[in-house]
Formats: sequence, C-alpha cells, structure tokens
Amino acid sequence: MNIIKTDIDGVLIVEPRVFGDARGYFFESFNARDFMQQTGIDIHFVQDNESRSCHGVVRGLHFQIPPYAQSKLVRVVEGRVLDVAVDIREGSPTYGHHVAVELSAENKRQFFLPKGFAHGFAVLSDVAVFQYKCDEYYHPEAEGAIAWDDPTLAIDWKLNPSDVILSDKDRHHPNFNNFKTPFTKA
Repeated sequence: MNIIKTDIDGVLIVEPRVFGDARGYFFESFNARDFMQQTGIDIHFVQDNESRSCHGVVRGLHFQIPPYAQSKLVRVVEGRVLDVAVDIREGSPTYGHHVAVELSAENKRQFFLPKGFAHGFAVLSDVAVFQYKCDEYYHPEAEGAIAWDDPTLAIDWKLNPSDVILSDKDRHHPNFNNFKTPFTKA
C-alpha cells in the first residue's frame, strides 16, 4: 500500500496495490501489519459499516464523543464521493481546517481519519456504496455533529446546494462557531 500524508497530521490517504489482469482485479483492502509498519498506527477495527446513497446525498459532519470516539478507514466500492475530515481537536494548529479527497470504485483510494475529526461525504455519482471500518462500536448516546454547510468551514462539496439531500437530523446541527468540541490535541 502507498500512504499519502495530507495537510492535517494523522489524516491519511491509503492507496492499495491493485493486481489486475484479464479476469479482473485483486487487492488487500486492509492489512493491519502493513498499516502499522507504514504508519506507526496500531489499530484494531471492531465494526464495519456500509451505506448506499444516491447522487446529492450529504452525510455528515459526524463524530462520536469520547470515550466512544472512533478512528475510521473509509472507502467506496461503487460510485464516487467527496470525503471530508474536519479537525475538531482544540489546540491543534489545524483546528477547523479540513481535508477533502475523492474516493471512487475506480481509484480504490481509502481515507484514514483518527479520533478527533468530524467526518462527512457527498455522493457525486448516480449511486455510491460507501464502506467504513471503525475502531469503536457505535453508541447513539455519543453522537455529535456540525452543520455540513457551515460558512466558517467553507467546504466545497462539489454539489449545487439546491441538489443536496440530507436526513432530517443532518439539517439541524450547530455551526462550527456555536460548537464546543469534546476533543483536545494530545
């Protein structure tokens, strides 16, 4: 695998080695030993999730509050999304900054987000199937979120705002300036 560092410490793009021939392709989507050797991160994933969404869906910006915070490794197995990580670690030099990366079935890239980041994605293709590995179980009482369209964050979701499709819950999250983070930079 090829590990690409981003502008925010700890947020990584992972490019797997893909072996293809006339039959199709094969790749390891995750190998704990190789990930540890290349990143220094010893992680144990406990839950895999999958969602299917249509064009224009934005999911996010979500996180889980400590002690149930989650690191995630995300990827797209069908379609194309813009995936976004927002640094919400108070005291971080990149607090309030974000990294956005296009993930697709074609590029097979993955995105690693450590604890302390809000996460969201926008579906750019007709349909997208999105998978993510988490190192902590989901706890509904620990849900946290920030408004996807926060003007301070100024995320370009690559969608016309009038085409965005949100859940009822995602319509009512606080703006970044009205948000008290539960995370601090270690």
